[in-house]
Amino acid sequence: MNDDMISNKAAIVGLGATEFSKNSGRTELRLAMEATLAALEDAGIDPSEVDGFSSYSVDKVPEYEIARLLGCKDVKFFSQIPHGGGAACAPIMHAAMAVATGVAKTVVVYRAMNERSWYRFGNGNYGFGDSPIFENINYGWYMPHGFHTPAAWVGMFAQRYMHTYGATSEDFGRVAVAVRDFAATNPNAFFYEKPITLEDHQNSRWICEPLHLLDCCQESDGAVAMVITSAERAKDLKQKPVLIKAASQGIADGQQIMTSYYREDITGLPEMGVVARELYRQSGLGPDDIQTAVIYDHFTPFVLPQLEEFGFAKRGEAKDFIRAGEHARGGRLPINTHGGQLGEAYIHGMNGVAEGVRQVRGSSVNQVDDVENVLVTAGTGVPTSGLILSAS
Repeated sequence: MNDDMISNKAAIVGLGATEFSKNSGRTELRLAMEATLAALEDAGIDPSEVDGFSSYSVDKVPEYEIARLLGCKDVKFFSQIPHGGGAACAPIMHAAMAVATGVAKTVVVYRAMNERSWYRFGNGNYGFGDSPIFENINYGWYMPHGFHTPAAWVGMFAQRYMHTYGATSEDFGRVAVAVRDFAATNPNAFFYEKPITLEDHQNSRWICEPLHLLDCCQESDGAVAMVITSAERAKDLKQKPVLIKAASQGIADGQQIMTSYYREDITGLPEMGVVARELYRQSGLGPDDIQTAVIYDHFTPFVLPQLEEFGFAKRGEAKDFIRAGEHARGGRLPINTHGGQLGEAYIHGMNGVAEGVRQVRGSSVNQVDDVENVLVTAGTGVPTSGLILSAS
């Protein structure tokens, strides 16, 4: 596929979301419908016009049921991307490809979850022994040694990064403090008006050394949806178009699911490096062209190597970028201005894409000045994805 097939050919034209809570009191299907209808209303598009859907794994809301409830006539495209949070940006990529190639005209991407009130990703009880599929057998090499949760898996990488580059728990804490500062001024954030200090971070209980409680993302209920159509059609709709400048997925050598420990070096995130190179290639942009970024922050340690993979800091120097406050309010590259998954909500990364849209529209509650291009990344430690969203 050449660059002209996707770059600037499609745009995000509608955005919708529910409130973010710890107990929605509604089914995930209900949440998905609320967000989808809000996104279509935001775009000024009738639900019957939708002819495509895309979501990603660990989502229990089937696209055919949303299509039925919306009153869709002929749905010609639907996809569900694997690898959970690593796929957070991929539905937008798939939608853009569908629109750019003429497969579909109006695609809804969505994520709905009751990840706090119904089920919890990080509880360590996965029933792996009952279903001997490949991934479960793979985890059998780790679970007996105490690697039961995502926090434990990430902790191994974090320890090595700290040992190699001299990063500290306080550096991870500075990530948490900055995003909670943004959350504190975002009325839609769960931690609205609840900033933290570095001392708060350091005093929070251990989860799995070197991760404190405040290094770990929330567990949240809620839904986010977006509408993607052609860049040409977007010009005539209600909202300022947000162009999909570049989009990519990435798997790197030695990839596993959160446990890629057998690479020669586990201080980086090479799958995100694949995404970074492709995004810059498609867009013709570089690090200096990005005004703000949404960096997937399920766990604070993985924010640092992402900054390095995208060239905002040299290898091993993201800690210095963080210590200088370049990631924080007023910094060179404010990240997660909605509060991130640490401060706003954990909607498996889709709420981060939504913040990228708001920054390009100029409607973020923590708006960065003169935004032209926003980087958005998806989950790390797994096969991943990313986007560059741009003004028209």
